[in-house]
Amino acid sequence: MITDTIKRFVSRLLRPAPSGPQRIGRERHGIDRRNVSRHAIKVCEVLRQHGYDAYIVGGAVRDLIVGLEPKDFDVATNATPEQTRPLFRRARIIGRRFQLVHVVFGQEIIETSTYRAPAEATQETDEHGRILRDNVFGTQEQDARRRDFTINALYYDPLSEEVIDYHDGVQDLKNRVVRMIGDPATRYREDPVRMLRAVRFAAKLNGTLHPDTRAPIRELAGLINNVPASRLFDEMLKLLTCGHAMDSLRQLRAEGLHQGLLPLLDVVLEQPGGERFVELALERTDARVRGGKNVSPSFLFAALLWQQVEHRWKQLCEQGEHSIPALMQAADSVLDEQTVKLAIQRRYASDMREIWFMQPRFERRQGKAAWRMLEQPRFRAACDFLQLRAAAGEFDSVLAQWWMDLADNDDASRAAMIEALAHEPRDPDAPARRRRRPRRRPAARPAAGE
Repeated sequence: MITDTIKRFVSRLLRPAPSGPQRIGRERHGIDRRNVSRHAIKVCEVLRQHGYDAYIVGGAVRDLIVGLEPKDFDVATNATPEQTRPLFRRARIIGRRFQLVHVVFGQEIIETSTYRAPAEATQETDEHGRILRDNVFGTQEQDARRRDFTINALYYDPLSEEVIDYHDGVQDLKNRVVRMIGDPATRYREDPVRMLRAVRFAAKLNGTLHPDTRAPIRELAGLINNVPASRLFDEMLKLLTCGHAMDSLRQLRAEGLHQGLLPLLDVVLEQPGGERFVELALERTDARVRGGKNVSPSFLFAALLWQQVEHRWKQLCEQGEHSIPALMQAADSVLDEQTVKLAIQRRYASDMREIWFMQPRFERRQGKAAWRMLEQPRFRAACDFLQLRAAAGEFDSVLAQWWMDLADNDDASRAAMIEALAHEPRDPDAPARRRRRPRRRPAARPAAGE
């Protein structure tokens, strides 16, 4: 029995490698063509009509095979960007490090790239090995070898409904394994963002990193500091909106990658209630993503950094600073620290401040205060943030629900709710309202000549 097992194992080792890629039919890969973007199919059809190759590639193929709904669709072709652009009415060439074509169909953009060749010694890199220019075109086989993970090196032909697989990516998907193509250390040096992508894919697929893929990450984690901040922000946003955000953050910490992204994350999670607050925020984000709803980056980062803002806000108040100026200082200091490594765009930072600055105002409902809150552009986001604080035990849940009811009602119902406050008994513990003294009018001056 043992001898037969050894013979089978040896025969598999000595079996010649299959020549060329696997061509996998629909019955094996399971992709339903009805779930494929008609615009992506159209791009493939047009390129084919003009004599070029064209396949749907990357994340869309990966997600379709495992039963997820792709966020977007990419196409790979042997046509150069200059050959692709004139074939479509609305198309433009973008990128410098990596040129490609955006083909626009209303609200949908089909990103169309030319087959790339793997990195060569002559390509321009920085001192750490990161590729600075990547416009060396090649064949489909070379393009598959250049891609980062086996699960992303899949080419779907929407006409024949076949998947072309050069690196056993379909099998890795079935096994939920994220495996790097080529030498992982070299590939991470070429583009350190691949370390973050590995973590994100493992979390999204509820899978694992292949041991060889995982091994160099901790040693090379410092290379993240060489990545432009704008790319880090984009990758962090993808990681937080993949539907498995908390798992992704825990994996980042386990691999030592979080220091280049959210340096305050460890501090946040070590504070009393900090981890609970972050968990609640990310659980709700994951639920929205899985329900097909949009997620606001402003709200998401406001939630991740709130514990640190609140901690500094309390410190400044204890030092004698007035509440609102103290909150502004705390917010600015936290955002300044984060922006050094993570390029939070100005419009997002502005919205985050508004969400934070409105929190103390929720404690006042009397008079015109509630109406003024309703007029604020970020009122609904701030109100949702208040619900999060109430769920974490930071704010009175009854009062938080009153504000949510106010947000959900029409103007007539809102007026009735606010009017009803005037007839409620006053809270004996609430601070007494200071009555304003009436302004004294200056005595009338005698007219000239009197």
